[in-house]
Amino acid sequence: MSQSPVAKTNPGNFFEDFRLGQQIRHATPRTVTLGDVAVYNGLFGPRFAVQSSDAFAAKIGYPRSPIDDLLVFHVVFGKTVPDVSLNAVANLGYADCRFLKAVYPGDTLNAVSEVIGLKENSNKKTGIVYVRSRGFNQHGDAVLDYARWVMVRKRDEAAAAPGENVPELPKSVEPADLGSACPIINAAAYDNVLAGSPHRFGDYKAGEKIDHSVGITVEDAEHMIATRLYQNTARVHFDHFTESKGRFGHRLIYGGHAISLARALSFNGLGNAFHVAAINGGRHVAPLFAGLTVFAWSEVLATAELPGRSDVGALRLRTVATKDRPCSDFPFKNGDEYDPAVILDLDYWVLMPR
Repeated sequence: MSQSPVAKTNPGNFFEDFRLGQQIRHATPRTVTLGDVAVYNGLFGPRFAVQSSDAFAAKIGYPRSPIDDLLVFHVVFGKTVPDVSLNAVANLGYADCRFLKAVYPGDTLNAVSEVIGLKENSNKKTGIVYVRSRGFNQHGDAVLDYARWVMVRKRDEAAAAPGENVPELPKSVEPADLGSACPIINAAAYDNVLAGSPHRFGDYKAGEKIDHSVGITVEDAEHMIATRLYQNTARVHFDHFTESKGRFGHRLIYGGHAISLARALSFNGLGNAFHVAAINGGRHVAPLFAGLTVFAWSEVLATAELPGRSDVGALRLRTVATKDRPCSDFPFKNGDEYDPAVILDLDYWVLMPR
């Protein structure tokens, strides 16, 4: 009696495949190299001195330049995509994201995730999957821990929903939990001129808004190089044949691409915000497509002392990115509605020398 052949390809998980409490160990550990750093810099143009110069980093107390925090985030995120969001409609948001340990060229990253929430949408065609993902280095040390939620297609609209539970996530990361990925630095040796900004922690006040002034136009080639760099295999980013027949008629730009662009733009006004310590929450408000120009502005939500640290302080920032609209009038919300130009609303902590 012949047996049916076993499928060799991975179609990815659909909404009804997930179970609350499910543990997922993701494939393909990734050694992060200076080549990755060069490509990342070429794609986004970040200019923060600590991540740009081994000599600058060593002078203030690092062994060498650490990997850009968001590059670490993207690499770990990319590990999770084949299992969590290969069949995603869109990645919706983030919460309780903490950078736990500095990553350096030559470190190898891997990731595991736990399903912490599920909610079927009323159209019965999709559902929201909440996961907590953790990135580890080759020594088993946790380097990153975050929650995200993503809208995933159902394979069969008639399939029963796999239960429902919407997790309660913290509104923000506490200042006491910041700074573990940043060694004690020599703030006196931190050179403002070489860093490109005279403004340190004490120069910023809650309520201050900063227009980062310039924009960056997104190209399809850059976006696709970036998602390949992170080994992010989500179909919505690569498959124009399919997506041209879908809701938007275009491939979606990976949401993290917008985050990295906004972070790079924020250098103009926040040049000494050298370390992203945590992401409190984030929302991809609207899709971004190739050919549009991204602008950004930031608001200082709070300033905070770090317990036991006199070298750095923390700024809680809200960075808002827009498409094809400069931010001189700070477009944001009218009541509960976002301005149509807003694509990203990100709430996060950065560290600055004192």
